[in-house]
Amino acid sequence: MSENKKRILEASDVSIVFGGLRAVSGFECELYEGELAGLIGPNGAGKTTMFNMLSGIYTPTSGKIMFWDRKGNPCLINKKKPNQLNKMGIARTFQNIRLFGNLSVSDNVRIALHASRKYNSIDALFRTPRFIRDEKRMTATVEKLLDLFHILNKKDELAKNLPYGEQRKLEIVRALASNPKLLLLDEPAAGMNPQETEELMNLIAFIRKEFKLTILLIEHDMKLVMGICEKIMVLDYGKVIASGTPEEIKSNPQVIKAYLGSEAVDA
Repeated sequence: MSENKKRILEASDVSIVFGGLRAVSGFECELYEGELAGLIGPNGAGKTTMFNMLSGIYTPTSGKIMFWDRKGNPCLINKKKPNQLNKMGIARTFQNIRLFGNLSVSDNVRIALHASRKYNSIDALFRTPRFIRDEKRMTATVEKLLDLFHILNKKDELAKNLPYGEQRKLEIVRALASNPKLLLLDEPAAGMNPQETEELMNLIAFIRKEFKLTILLIEHDMKLVMGICEKIMVLDYGKVIASGTPEEIKSNPQVIKAYLGSEAVDA
């Protein structure tokens, strides 16, 4: 992968300490353009904490996180804020859905386009031609994304009234609206039934191909992880205990003992 793909993220010896608790210790990771990778491990292993460092919510206590932005420039992002990282090309979803429930489906997506708007407050006040052009552009972008995910017919509904699976879709659509290079998905299949999870697998594969993204996901559903990820990293007590292909992870004795168990391997 590294021979013919450009690196877009590198975490080197990343650790974070809360009080006396070392939640993540010495995390190492390299992601390349177009890669679809998974981060797995038991509850409390530090997976979401690591995502929070990659997306600017937490600042690492030590170590370095480098990200290659949309122009291909490397940047140390340890102390960058979420909005700064979003502008650079990192977007994420959350384990617990964070939609604006009392806003429409289309307005939830439009919010993500705020940073790309080309008009100012004066344009908005006087409804200048630039304002009208940019509003049309954003409306077209929103509707194109909703149509790709087959929820355009729900654009005027309140987000809170969507079925659970479609709320998950909408959160991914909103993340994609910011035109990221790297998409972080935190337990996208949480709360889904088997049919919805199967649809999600196809959706993630579609997103990767359609938007030419690098995707890193946290997930407990091993069928999903093993079915779509090329590379998997396993965290346990804040440390990476294994990294490799799905086949390598399934047969790793340390991973089986710490997380998968014999039933998961046989499944």
